[in-house]
Amino acid sequence: MQGTSEPPLDFESQSYRDLISKSLLNKGHNARLKKAIEKTKRGEPVTIAYIGGSITHGAGAEPIHMNCYSYQSFQLFKKTFAPTNDNPLRLIKAGLGGTPSELGIIRYHRDVLREGTVQPDIVVVEFAVNDADDETEGTCYESLVLQALGADNDPAVILLFSVFKSDWNLQDRLAPLGSHYNLPMVSVKDAVVEQFQLTREEGGIISKEQYFHDIYHPTNAGHLIMADCLGWLFEVTNRSDLDQGNHVIDKPPLFGNDFMDVKLLDRLNGDSVARIDVGGFGATDTDLQMAEMDDDSFGTPHFPNNWMHTRESASEAGSFKMILRSKRLILVIKDSGSEEFGIANIRVDGELFKQADPHQINWTHCHAMLLFNEKDAKEHIIEIEMAEGHEDKSFTILGFGYVD
Repeated sequence: MQGTSEPPLDFESQSYRDLISKSLLNKGHNARLKKAIEKTKRGEPVTIAYIGGSITHGAGAEPIHMNCYSYQSFQLFKKTFAPTNDNPLRLIKAGLGGTPSELGIIRYHRDVLREGTVQPDIVVVEFAVNDADDETEGTCYESLVLQALGADNDPAVILLFSVFKSDWNLQDRLAPLGSHYNLPMVSVKDAVVEQFQLTREEGGIISKEQYFHDIYHPTNAGHLIMADCLGWLFEVTNRSDLDQGNHVIDKPPLFGNDFMDVKLLDRLNGDSVARIDVGGFGATDTDLQMAEMDDDSFGTPHFPNNWMHTRESASEAGSFKMILRSKRLILVIKDSGSEEFGIANIRVDGELFKQADPHQINWTHCHAMLLFNEKDAKEHIIEIEMAEGHEDKSFTILGFGYVD
């Protein structure tokens, strides 16, 4: 790799500090973030949560749980503001590879709020390189941001814009949302992309080969830069005077807020929410997408309370059928690289909605698809059955996100 012969990075130089400072896209109304900082200084319990895709999961970092940007920025916050080493700070890391905010909004209550047992003081939202797959084109992203902002303890919500090796992200689409609600925004793209073109003699700090582990994910050095970009926001906020006046978030949405109240429906609670006949989908899939949560070194399986069709269940009667009263519904299925998996027909109210092919991406991960989004709630019938010629194949329904 070219980067192996390049000079080491100087993280103490003024040029590096200048690079980091370019990441501050918007300071935002600082009252919420300053409140979290002051709580930390007083030695009170503070929770910092991160939700996003594979970069938030820590992909590219080695070891993933110690060198990911989330853990490093959490430690930086703690080192900067906690008066003692035993200060009660908690890290919530909820990154899941290959998933957009369309899935993030379904996961938020489970993976960030831990079923309502946790109230984060700071929430970092990182979907700038994942939301090309958000079918709602920003509505799920805004719904997620508003759900976080609307918590009773008034947490700070930070929008973080990571970047691919191609210099691409969705900042142009998502940053107007941060401006709309005057949120703090940190752009890794603004910090690094311009200087990638520079030689060391011209003032370049880090090359693409040093920053990127592959075409999507940062190296340890890249994750450290992301952490330092968040650290710069923390530092600037700490030094700044408290913004006066209320931080107004009660305003018409920019994209939409249709999914703010989405709830997860799976095998655990399904029968209490809907009328379900599992048909030939009576098995449970245990070969699931894994992700290291929080500061864990081990992976946690996602959506374990699922419904699975297998070759063995092919002879069992009928399709998966669910009758649910709802305005909006997102189906979550398992994508897979295994040849054992086949195509299923998805029907909504008797009409073929889609043929779902779990091999479109060809690796084991969670895939969300919007089934309907309507103004008023009514009873819908969802049917899922194996497509013709795929009756002896596997297919996993991981769960649903529904709005009453």
